[in-house]
Amino acid sequence: MKTKIIFTLFVLAVLAVNLQAQSPIVAPAQKKPVILSGGTIHTGTGEVIENGLIAFSVGKIIWVGKVTDSKIDQAGYEVINVSGKHLYPGLIFPNTTLGLNEIGSGVEVANDTREIGDMNPNVRAIVAYNTDSQVIPVIRSNGILLAQIVPVGTLLPGTSSVVQLDAWNWKDAAYRQDNGLMLGWPRKSAPAGRRGTMFVFLPSGTNTYDKNVELLEKIFTDAVAYAAIEKPADINLRLEAMKGLFDGTKTLFVSAPEAKGIMESILFAKRFGVKKIVLVDADETAWAVKDFLKENNIPVLLDNPLSLPKYDYSDVKEPFRLPAMFLREGILVGLTYSSQAYGNLPFAAGTAAAYGLTKEEALQTVTLNTAKILGIDDATGSLEAGKDANIVVSTGDLLDMRTNNVELAFICGRNINLDNKHKQLYRRFSAKYEELHPQAP
Repeated sequence: MKTKIIFTLFVLAVLAVNLQAQSPIVAPAQKKPVILSGGTIHTGTGEVIENGLIAFSVGKIIWVGKVTDSKIDQAGYEVINVSGKHLYPGLIFPNTTLGLNEIGSGVEVANDTREIGDMNPNVRAIVAYNTDSQVIPVIRSNGILLAQIVPVGTLLPGTSSVVQLDAWNWKDAAYRQDNGLMLGWPRKSAPAGRRGTMFVFLPSGTNTYDKNVELLEKIFTDAVAYAAIEKPADINLRLEAMKGLFDGTKTLFVSAPEAKGIMESILFAKRFGVKKIVLVDADETAWAVKDFLKENNIPVLLDNPLSLPKYDYSDVKEPFRLPAMFLREGILVGLTYSSQAYGNLPFAAGTAAAYGLTKEEALQTVTLNTAKILGIDDATGSLEAGKDANIVVSTGDLLDMRTNNVELAFICGRNINLDNKHKQLYRRFSAKYEELHPQAP
């Protein structure tokens, strides 16, 4: 009883704090064409344009290039001078419970990441997405403008969606709905110190493993048969959610805790005709089967690159080197950050730039590469004409913790508010101590 009372008081205290710090007002749709002129443009394709100019209208980029090459009549445009500053594509945060998990695993009322049961392909993470999360404005201030929201669970925990991070509700936030299905491949052996995974792996052991693979065999067999029926008499929501795997409209995001499991899960998916497969929660175990991944053209999302290595015998800097190691093997690689220090994503890319990647290659691991992996590179991930105006303006290097200072950010051309709880607390206590200790005249 005492524990329940303490828990209730804690939750009420958290809610009280959240009431004091309100989320910024959502930006309205772009009304006037905008030109950002004079800055250094990092396009996300590997190209860097000095003294560059970006023009965008109605949420779309219409021109990118050097100021001296522009033939745009600037009458009617809002022209913003960004000389001396750096322009980047909005960063993309994949494979995250952002907006589903506010405080952490210890407070259930703030945690809506999973449903009961092992087979829930029809569960949609996006409908639980909280656009009023206090975390979202904080990470926007570091340049992260889009995210892939995923459910947590065991075998088939549900479907993921891509959201933009400035919205009134989940419908407004939806950038690409239900375009991914999550698969957690069961393990055979006991865990070997794996950290940060978005999946809760079932108990190990040969009998348990075989039983779980049989369950997956059955539901995938049923799903293939169901997908072949043009107009099924009875709608099966679980099988309906899996149809896109077989026509390429939905990607299968596979997490497997063992090297052999990685190979078995991918071969399993291919045997059932799954068109698009991505390996998530990738680490040193994935590197052990790099040749297999390359042969089967499987992209990887590296998990928690700012961490200690997985194995005792590994080089302590191995996680920092993995992005470059995979890229040099010709494997498409993106980065994610599974711990709740979500805002560190750009700095994880910056660390990779110190361990084998160029700065522009590192930028791609959190922009264009990730957009390709999520299937949204037709709309975002780089600063090119025709794509959405998802743009970040920083006074310094966006990937450097010391100089990252985002002054402007646009989502689909909308100039978003960059205030957040951290800034509010800074202003509050700055005012307090200035009052207590005013500077001498």
